[in-house]
Amino acid sequence: MAVKCNTNYLANFIRPEEYEGMQHLVCAAHQTLHEKSGLGNDFLGWVDLPTNYDKAEFERIKAAAKKIQQQSKVLVVIGIGGSYLGARAAIEYIGSNNYNALAKDTPQIYFVGNTISPSYLNDILAICEGVDFSVNVISKSGTTTEPALAFRVFKELLEKRYGPEGAKERIYSTTDKARGTLKELSDRNGYETFVIPDDVGGRYSVLTPVGLLPIAVAGCDIDAVMAGAKEAQDAFTDPNLAKNDCYKYAAIRNILYNKGYSVEIMASYEPSYGQMNEWFKQLYGESEGKDHKALYPSSVIFSTDLHSLGQYIQDGRRQLFETVIDFAEPKSDFFIPEDPENLDGLNFLSGQNMSNVNKKAMQGTILAHVKGGVPNVVLQIDKMDARSFGYLVYFLEKACAISGYLLGVNPFDQPGVESYKKNMFALLGKPGYEDLREELVKEIQE
Repeated sequence: MAVKCNTNYLANFIRPEEYEGMQHLVCAAHQTLHEKSGLGNDFLGWVDLPTNYDKAEFERIKAAAKKIQQQSKVLVVIGIGGSYLGARAAIEYIGSNNYNALAKDTPQIYFVGNTISPSYLNDILAICEGVDFSVNVISKSGTTTEPALAFRVFKELLEKRYGPEGAKERIYSTTDKARGTLKELSDRNGYETFVIPDDVGGRYSVLTPVGLLPIAVAGCDIDAVMAGAKEAQDAFTDPNLAKNDCYKYAAIRNILYNKGYSVEIMASYEPSYGQMNEWFKQLYGESEGKDHKALYPSSVIFSTDLHSLGQYIQDGRRQLFETVIDFAEPKSDFFIPEDPENLDGLNFLSGQNMSNVNKKAMQGTILAHVKGGVPNVVLQIDKMDARSFGYLVYFLEKACAISGYLLGVNPFDQPGVESYKKNMFALLGKPGYEDLREELVKEIQE
């Protein structure tokens, strides 16, 4: 199992000596990370997580997942940002982006608490009408507005339908081990509780109970997920760029950034990778976007987006590069038959597997974009399964940490996220925000 960083298409954009010039900086970033001497060193629990995770809690997760599968037709996962993106990405990556629509013996899984849209909330409430469901609420504090509001609604619904005693058998909380509103409520009401480690930030938490419980409920093999992550942990211990493709990817991002490229587009040719794109954008955007620095993380699914954004990528401003995700094996394949009439003119594709057509579309697109002046780095992965998911998650997390240190920022905080919250609380009339509310109301009226 491996993620291989293919740099063949970067020859016209990065000279060999540029990698050599980055080597001492990469070594320093590696040392900073592993000695826990840099910015954000209180949040490095993810580095050794594939080895040091709580094995007893891991078994409880699997037992809880079985109980949910037996009790419920629907699992409602309540969380925002890193508290839901990783799990949703895993379910679609390992399973399918059509997971809820396909026939299966596991519950449908819906994610709420990641928006304040009443229409979205009402849709999920309608789905839960008349069917048995359980809830996994994920929050370190229990007071984050979006998930707290959603939990208030679904907790009440569960208690009305099953009574307080029945509800507590269907509510699973993933929260702080010792403090916080959700922890206190869970202990008081007797909910089964799983721990968000103190030293793992939200966007790095998919391999903790935050992600593992919903992933297990979906029927995914979480033992294989953690085995893949452990394999990656063991693979990326040498800071030598010639031996460490994870660090090479981090170096490439910074070399291109220093050359004036400001946008990274992650491109995949598999729709089931779509939510991994969303997880990637949070991981890198929230980790690096500070001090008016960093690449802007974007994403596409090809060939779909070749018919929308393809024109811009090919001929627009030369400010972007692509990170292409290339899977050697498809999850499944389709043999293209011959049409005797050949009205569509596609009989030249007859007798091939569709995966081959998809691969040639990828290769043709890379060549066209590179010729058009767009650097392309290709991350080659064996196949889309539980083991490769764990491996890829660790690869991208560690590359993000190294890349952030190369950039000179703290990859583990998010100070800018608080600004909108303060304004929202003030405009909604939260006590303690009266002066700010008065100021903001004047600005809106003006």
